Amino acid sequence: MRVVIAGGHGQIALRLERLLAARGDRVVGLVRNPDHVDDVRATGAEAEVVDLEVVTAAQLAERLYEADAVVFAAGAGPGSGAARKDTVDRAAAVLLADAAVAAEVPRYLLVSSIGVDDDPLPGRGEVFAAYLRAKKAAEEEVATRPLELTVVRPGSLTDDPGTGSVRLAPPPLGRGDVTRDDVAEVLAELLARPGPATAGLVLVLLGGDTPVAEAVDAVTAR
Repeated sequence: MRVVIAGGHGQIALRLERLLAARGDRVVGLVRNPDHVDDVRATGAEAEVVDLEVVTAAQLAERLYEADAVVFAAGAGPGSGAARKDTVDRAAAVLLADAAVAAEVPRYLLVSSIGVDDDPLPGRGEVFAAYLRAKKAAEEEVATRPLELTVVRPGSLTDDPGTGSVRLAPPPLGRGDVTRDDVAEVLAELLARPGPATAGLVLVLLGGDTPVAEAVDAVTAR
């Protein structure tokens, strides 16, 4: 399987690249900063430099030909303002979808966020509200494209060691934490399943007691 990951230097993306490369998949991480290329290559993935806020869909499609799936794991990141939440967390996700359609890539995994259906928690501020709006808009806009879309909404992310066990279900599922290791493992497990089995799923992902493979089995058994 050839998988292209937008936001290839992100903390979840680096973990996912390592997992996919270890099982023999051909992985490409797209990064904006050339200084990040070596970090991506160290996972066993290839790295390509592309700025998702500048490139056109046609130009991006050239990077996607012969891919079996794309993963959107990019984000404007801490310290960015409301405007970049829209240009990265929403617009870049939609750009990747349009490029995937142009390149005839069938599958799209979108890393979104818990809470996009709810009012922002008190005290989080306008930038966080803009982040949630951007993530929700990305889900809605990408869903209009002819792709096998799977949306994963992780809870609050931690850098604790992965547990290998999670809670994974359609919303609502409440709130909670989940390790980045476990998010990457769930994404890898979803990619291991046939595209039609995961198409159309919107899944909340939290720490839990169900082994990852069993949790993915439960949501794809239909």
